[in-house]
Amino acid sequence: MKIEKLTEWNPWWESKKFISNFEGIPREQYDLLIKSIKIKEITIITGIRRSGKSTLMYQMISNLLKSNTDPTQILFINLEDNKINQNNLDEIYNSYKENLNPDKKAYIFLDEIHKKKEWEIWIRKKYDQKTNDKFVISGSCSYLLKKEYSTLLTGRNITFEVFPLTFYEFLKFNKINIDLTKIKKNIILEKTKNLIKKKLNTYLKTGGFPESILKQKEYKQLILKQYFDDILYKDIIDRHNINSQKAKDLSLFLMTNFTSLVSLRNIRNALQISYDTIKDYITYFKDAFLFFTLDYFSYSIKEQKSFASKIYCIDNGLRNSVSFKFSKDEGKLAENIVFIELKRQKKEVFYWKKKKEVDFVIKTNNNKLNCINVSFTNKIEKREIEALLEFKKEFNKTNELIIITKDLEKIENKIKFIPLWKWLLTSK
Repeated sequence: MKIEKLTEWNPWWESKKFISNFEGIPREQYDLLIKSIKIKEITIITGIRRSGKSTLMYQMISNLLKSNTDPTQILFINLEDNKINQNNLDEIYNSYKENLNPDKKAYIFLDEIHKKKEWEIWIRKKYDQKTNDKFVISGSCSYLLKKEYSTLLTGRNITFEVFPLTFYEFLKFNKINIDLTKIKKNIILEKTKNLIKKKLNTYLKTGGFPESILKQKEYKQLILKQYFDDILYKDIIDRHNINSQKAKDLSLFLMTNFTSLVSLRNIRNALQISYDTIKDYITYFKDAFLFFTLDYFSYSIKEQKSFASKIYCIDNGLRNSVSFKFSKDEGKLAENIVFIELKRQKKEVFYWKKKKEVDFVIKTNNNKLNCINVSFTNKIEKREIEALLEFKKEFNKTNELIIITKDLEKIENKIKFIPLWKWLLTSK
């Protein structure tokens, strides 16, 4: 292939100054990802489309250039580009090596790698040939985490999952810098607290996709709707060759009913879709990071699987851009944010229900159980408290009991009440 096709994606070959156009805002929680450029293992970056994977790649490239790496040692390509995608990986690699970098170490960034069939075989071959190349690859589906390299690349990779912005990152993107250590110690001015709470109301509704946050208000909704269409059609419908109308109907049904139990019977009755189709499509949605399911907590796998799962969406803004909304949605939005934060922290999370319901049961490293109920109000209903106490009575390994509120903060009956904004900024 002609080197000109690759030049379009690698402006630093002409001048280092071009990289400043792509750097974006640093995200501290991915520092280890950025530093992984120094190790031999293949860096795999996965997560939902538009969550910032490409920007993190550009930040790695920026660091290389700042450390005086020869720009021609860096190759970046986006495999969604049809001009490039028509060539196989060997043609792309050989063209680059022959024309620009025949004998030096190469840093090769392959964005949207899942667009290439059998990419994992090619990557493994290059890795095992000890070419001294460093590969950084990204993809917008969790399929990258399973079938395509679970065996071939075992022991040869380090994987990072990228989410939309945390609330702390959201504040930074809005030029609000706060000291988390002081927040934990309750050293905060009322003026600052009010500003944080105001931004939380926005975050609840618009979510954390980086580019949408930086756009003017009137364009946010349009951008998020386009994100939804791209995820649905490119990462789900086209990838799995499924019925577009059924996929869209089901995704909108789940968006509208997020944080609720997923009843296959109710979905079938509402949408006239078969059980098998529903199960398959939900799997595809999960592979694209659009939705997550939450299982029932039990030490018995058989009992756990006998209960329905709950459904959550990757981002509130994405959900609000396409779903039917109701007045009670604020509480669901708060619950969804808490779930996504727990997933971001790689917690092992479940829900539990007997007479009352516990929103989240978290297994800890010391085999204890933490429980969280989300009640985005300051008038906490008895059932929220009774649910936690009922769980604690049944499971003697229960450790911490938390109710996440709107503004209320206290400790009562060994239950910690904490405002959502503060929990988002201080939980780990």
